[in-house]
Amino acid sequence: MRGAAAVLLVVLALLVAGCARFPDASSQPWRDNPEIGPEKVPSPQSPAPSEPAPPAGQPPNGPAAAPGPCVDPDPQVVATCLGPIAAVVTLPGGQAALVAERTTGRILRVAPDTAPQVIATVPVDAAGDGGLTGLALSPTYAEDQLVYAYATTASGNAVLRVAQGDVPKPILSGIPRGASGNRGAIGVEPTGTLLVATGDAGDPASAAAPTSLAGKLLRLDPFGRPAPGDPVPTSPVVGSGLHSPGDVCPDAASTTTWVTDRAGTRDVLLAVRPGSVPGAAAAAAPAWTWPDRPGVDGCAAGGGSLFVGLNDTKAVFVLKPTAEGRFVGTPETVLPNTYGRISGADLASDGMLWLGTVNKDPGGTPGATDDRVIRIRPPSGGGSGPD
Repeated sequence: MRGAAAVLLVVLALLVAGCARFPDASSQPWRDNPEIGPEKVPSPQSPAPSEPAPPAGQPPNGPAAAPGPCVDPDPQVVATCLGPIAAVVTLPGGQAALVAERTTGRILRVAPDTAPQVIATVPVDAAGDGGLTGLALSPTYAEDQLVYAYATTASGNAVLRVAQGDVPKPILSGIPRGASGNRGAIGVEPTGTLLVATGDAGDPASAAAPTSLAGKLLRLDPFGRPAPGDPVPTSPVVGSGLHSPGDVCPDAASTTTWVTDRAGTRDVLLAVRPGSVPGAAAAAAPAWTWPDRPGVDGCAAGGGSLFVGLNDTKAVFVLKPTAEGRFVGTPETVLPNTYGRISGADLASDGMLWLGTVNKDPGGTPGATDDRVIRIRPPSGGGSGPD
């Protein structure tokens, strides 16, 4: 019996040795476990009876995985999941743009199929309607890569010069700040002069006060000084009576610079031309009015068209201006309720229209991928005259 038992033990040992396999002894090369494709994802399993069930909404094996990238199915959407985009300015060549996030103060470079890149961050106080609301390229951007911004800071509203990698520097400060009326805009006239539109800081009387910078049109040189040719050599003020300007957009073809403004009882479009002094008359006798107050915001001009973003009615208004400042054709409202509240706008050198949204601002209804930057072929439209 003992001899038989010994033989049996030897046989069992040989069988075990013959069945054992280790990766380094296999005749096949070692491979990692294959990835599970979507069709092979195992069904969820309940936790073991000895383990307490996880809280509702939490998977059994730890916290939820990080969400995936924010992708919009619309091929015309360039950038997604940003803060409210208050201003858009396209870069030379038309393939990219700089955008201003109102509440964060970030200036981002955006382009199709490219992750947004932070160029600079402006310290802002975004209470009410303040924050980073205006953006313009330097008249000599190709050489100096400078950007000008209009922003609400802790001490007031200001025009700043921004260089990539450097601290933003104010070139004009002391613009009054209030609980509202802090929106401002900045553009570059065809002559290369900076044209700045300031809000009235919630006090309409200050817009008419000659000693206040609130509610004014200002012409500046690149260093923040009164531009050559200003009516008063020691003052940058060339116009008054503004309330809550949305944008300043030059039209090189007609040498006119357009300014949008929410003027209390109506929304208006102002026309500023080189050599003219707008004064209070520009606000009193605008080139176009909207009595229904659709919330005019960003604007873009070129190619015989003028595009005005409408914030409250969630669309774009299209006019056809002439070189004399009149309008022809029939006005058209396009993109109604397509992208929500349209804010910043600019027409690129390749003819494409860039738009930004502010659906995350108070009163908006943001979607899953807001706020967004859109690049589209401009819709057509026109205008027959002021309302």
